[in-house]
Parts: sequence; structure tokens; C-alpha cells
Amino acid sequence: MQQDSFVIRGDICYSETPQSLRLCPDSWLVCLEGHSAGVFPALPEQYANLPVLDCAGSLVTPGLTDLHVHAPQYALRGQGMDLELLDWLNRYIFPEESRYASLDYADQAYRRFVEDVRRGPNTRACVFATVHRPATIRLMDLLEESGLCAMVGKVNMDRNCPDTIREASAAASAQSTRDWLERIEGRYRRTRPILTPRFIPSCTDELMGELGAIQREYGLPVQSHLSENRGEIAWVRELCPGAKHYGDAYHAFGLFGGPACPTIMAHCVYSEGEEAELLKEQNVFIAHCPASNTNLSSGIAPVRRFLQDGLRVGLGSDVAGGTHTSIFKAMADAIQASKLRWRLVDQSLAPLTVREAFYLGTLGGGAFFGKVGSFAPGYEFDALVIDDARYTPQGRMELETRLERTVYLSDERDIRHKFVQGRKIV
Repeated sequence: MQQDSFVIRGDICYSETPQSLRLCPDSWLVCLEGHSAGVFPALPEQYANLPVLDCAGSLVTPGLTDLHVHAPQYALRGQGMDLELLDWLNRYIFPEESRYASLDYADQAYRRFVEDVRRGPNTRACVFATVHRPATIRLMDLLEESGLCAMVGKVNMDRNCPDTIREASAAASAQSTRDWLERIEGRYRRTRPILTPRFIPSCTDELMGELGAIQREYGLPVQSHLSENRGEIAWVRELCPGAKHYGDAYHAFGLFGGPACPTIMAHCVYSEGEEAELLKEQNVFIAHCPASNTNLSSGIAPVRRFLQDGLRVGLGSDVAGGTHTSIFKAMADAIQASKLRWRLVDQSLAPLTVREAFYLGTLGGGAFFGKVGSFAPGYEFDALVIDDARYTPQGRMELETRLERTVYLSDERDIRHKFVQGRKIV
């Protein structure tokens, strides 16, 4: 089915707020020209002539959004998990990313990554590539062909990394970024560029200034890392003694949110006080990456506090710090990590609920792409049809319980259909 206008019948659920879940058993979801027209208990007469995909008995949810994933690290999932962040980067990640100077290697590796995401439950992703311009364009080509919607960044680094992956200078890094943007202009419908300074330790002040100028010229969104690891934070304090905190080191160059600079900061494990206030003030999205924060011994982000304080939060797989691309898996990890934080760190912050985790993986993260992550009228039509019969006794469970079990138990085998902007890709 390739129509942009059609109807799905099924057991439909989607988030309205972090705590409010709309449950619509045996209902009708209408897609008009790639957007949701709403969910109805009976099919309205004006839609009676649309083709119907009858999935009665299956779950229908919005597609999931991955706010933070490193495509070139996919081949190293599950490797070096006994190390902390900075040692892991130097021993495994930087050598692997150096291999993407070979376009042949990049093509083979990126095909595996893109196919995994295409078959899984994610419909949107914000993706780090490497410093290599041709390989980054190849990744964007593959994502565009897949039917997924993505923002992809050519990474910028001009210090504190191996010679094989360090760009020659701030000026060279900026020029490579401008060349990349010129080469992809008008090339894609669903794949967009996002400015990607790797993190403060790998970018000189001169490079950050250049990227700030590029951001203002092109109006690009920004993605990077923030307050992930205690050693990293201490390093930033040494490198940027004039910054009030880690976030301020981005903000000084105009690369930290605001109306003209939509921004994602991954992790924010230790973002508190003035830094958290600046995140809220600048409307910066936090990509919570629970699997990576656990695997690399970084810590547990205070997601409950972020939600209580009105910060924007979604989920990231953070492959290869995380080992699975599925944001359903990230939902389960986020709940489990929050329970450990509540039990071991701060009993004033209650664990996340399934409703809240589902919100983070759909409407919470989807909002970075606009009206995405809901079936409310006017939202872009990203949808999953999930056959949960493999792990759900027929007729014996309420719809919300089935959703909970799907978060914990489902995988790509259970996806019957997958739509992005109303177009079927699985």
C-alpha cells in the first residue's frame, strides 16, 4: 500500500501528555495526504471511500523517534563495554570512525545500519556520521532510499582525537561543512542536515565560532553531547575556564538552542542548576540515552526532574554506547534506570512509568521534527502496526497492558506494517 490517504483499523494508542495515554480499541485511524485526520470509534462517512487496511486485533502506535545515534559505530555494538567514555572513544570508536575515509567500507557498514533501523520500530532519527564528507553523503543517500525521515550530521573535530580523524584546522573543518551543505542542497525529501560539533573537547574555540557562523547563515539545527561523564565535564572545565558550565561553552557561540537554533544535547546526566535552567530557557531537547549511560558507567540522568521542570526530553539509542537501535528497548531501559536512581540515588524522584517512557519515545522526541509522534489531527502520519499475538494471550489483556508488554518484549518480527509520512516502508 503506497497511498498517502487510507484508513487503518486496529487497537490504537498514542500519548497526549507524559501522563495521558489515549486508548482506542477496535478503532479507525485516518491518514489524509500523509497526515493524521484523527482516530474514530466508527469510520466517518466522508472517509468511507478510502482504502482500508484491516488490522483488527493488532496494536497501532505512532512511529518512534531516536534523538541520538552514531551510525558509524553500529559495527562495534557490544564492544568495550567495560570501559568509561573517554577510554572507550580512544580505544575503539575513533579507530573505527577513521575507517570511513574509505567510501567502500562506509557503504557496506551504513547499509547494515540503515536496514536495521528500517526493519525496526523507529521512523525518525537524528544521526551522527563522521568527519568524512563523501561517507556522510552516502549515509544520507541510503537513509533517503529507505523511506525513513532523518537528520544527519557531518561531524566536526579539530583537536583531541587521532590524526587519522582530526580535521586539519578549524577553517578546513568549516570549509568541509560548507562544501557538504552545497553538495546536498535540493538532493533529498526526507533527509536533512544537522550541524554536529562532536563535543566541546574535540572542537577548538575557533571551530565553534566558525560553526556558529554557519548555523546563522543556513539556519541549521544542532546536535552534540552534554554532561555525559564526570571526567568529560572536568576536561571541559579545564578547556573552557571562562564558561559558567558545560552548556555555556556551546551557548557562547550561539549553538545552544533558542528560536533560530533548534538543538539536541545528548545525555545531560549531570545537568543541574544553572545548566538545567539554560536548557529550559533555550528550549533545548535532551536525548536521554539510558543504555549508553549504563554501559559506559556514566550515571543516571534525572529524567523525572526534567519532566517536572518542563524540559524537552526524548530518547536516544546512542549506538554503539547502546547496543540496540529500537527505541522500544530504550523505553524499557529508561524505566529500569529510573528505578535504580530512585532506589540508590534520590528517592524524591519517582521512577518513570510506561506511559511516560512511551511519551518520550513518541511525542516527546518526535516534537523535534515538528508535529510528529501523535495521531492527533494534523500530525505527520508515522505509524506502526504491531502483531503482539506472539507474547499476548488473545483476549486476556487490556490495551494498556498489551502496550507495556510490547515495550518490553517486541522486536522487528512483530511489525506487520510501518508508515512514514503516510508511505508504507515495511
